[in-house]
Amino acid sequence: MAFTCMEAVVGFMLLMYLFETYLDFRQHAALKLPTLPKTLQGVISQEKFKKSRAYCLDKSHFHFVHEFVTILIDAAILFFGILPWFWKKSGNFLPLAGLNKENEILHTLSFLAGVMIWSQVTDLPFSLYSTFVIEARHGFNKTIWLFIRDLIKGMCLAIVLGPPFVSAIIWIVQEGGPYLAVYLWSFLFVLSLVMMTIYPILIAPLFNNFTPLPDGELRLKIEKLASSLNFPLKKLFVVDGSTRSSHSNAYLYGFFKNKRIVLYDTLIQKCKNDEEIVAVIAHELGHWKLNHTMYSFIAVHILTSFQFGGYTLVRNSTDIFRSFGFDTQPVLIGLIIFQHTVIPFQHLVSFGLNLVSRSFEFQADAFAKKLGYRSSLRACLVKLQEESLSAMNTDWWYSAYHYSYPPLVERLVALDEADKKEE
Repeated sequence: MAFTCMEAVVGFMLLMYLFETYLDFRQHAALKLPTLPKTLQGVISQEKFKKSRAYCLDKSHFHFVHEFVTILIDAAILFFGILPWFWKKSGNFLPLAGLNKENEILHTLSFLAGVMIWSQVTDLPFSLYSTFVIEARHGFNKTIWLFIRDLIKGMCLAIVLGPPFVSAIIWIVQEGGPYLAVYLWSFLFVLSLVMMTIYPILIAPLFNNFTPLPDGELRLKIEKLASSLNFPLKKLFVVDGSTRSSHSNAYLYGFFKNKRIVLYDTLIQKCKNDEEIVAVIAHELGHWKLNHTMYSFIAVHILTSFQFGGYTLVRNSTDIFRSFGFDTQPVLIGLIIFQHTVIPFQHLVSFGLNLVSRSFEFQADAFAKKLGYRSSLRACLVKLQEESLSAMNTDWWYSAYHYSYPPLVERLVALDEADKKEE
């Protein structure tokens, strides 16, 4: 008896769960190792190693439970026909509110409202446990008020931004004709540019406070570095990341001649040596100078164009919709089904993108080193690893499959090997 499309999708989901669980067990075994890798011996203190080991093992145990519950729910939703049942129920709700059940846009928005509520109900216990048990136990957490406030703000943003976006997608699919893939890709391309423009200016400030970096040695050094690389720095901000977590970061954003640099206050607190902070900025500027952001942006949109092209080939297949329990072919459901049918391709693409991202990180490290920041970058990477309690021991298979950033050991080895080649 031949498998239906839905059964094949559920089967692959279960196979991928088993494969990724195998990788998780390999990583869990690596986390249990009682000693530091040779590269980090004498670099990371035993106290920090023990704290890191305990934190990562806590997260690993939690991850096993979370993933098991998630795959059970996801597989059940598809296998037992909960998806088409929920779609019909969301449509039946519309007449009760005095709305037209036959309007696909209204039906879709009703469906998505239910999905958002369901997601919050099922995800909230895990989020609360992760944030206020695991993270709090190891010194990383935000207050319950901030958690609730961020949750409410996120839902409000979804309510405000979601309907216009979803309505536009449905309209394009209904009216797109033979050039549907081109119209969808063009819409997503323009939307991504708009969001990249407005997110740091209008949306990010809803969740964090951005203040100009005060005048002083650090600001002068960053401006001097940016000027030496012809980076068109317009504004230099500090964001209050410490209100939510002790984890650190820095990033660049902006188009053309209007660039900004943002430092997390936790980065300034942990890397108290100005040269170390500037080394991190040199790494980020390396990504800009080597066009990594542009290459990633282009790659993502090329892949998106292929996905939309594939979607246009299957969106009118009544057999595929029926295998998932649908006797109609709604646009959103078609997109959901298509995303499930290309899961094998998505896993391969994700793995490939991770490999490229890791290569970019090594290149950005090498760029900072050529500017004379090797020792400072090395020292700051170690401090950030210590303070974030990131995994010191990693399984090679797990790292290659999941990590878009190379583990600290690999980055330090790469920096040191570069030195040896120059000697």
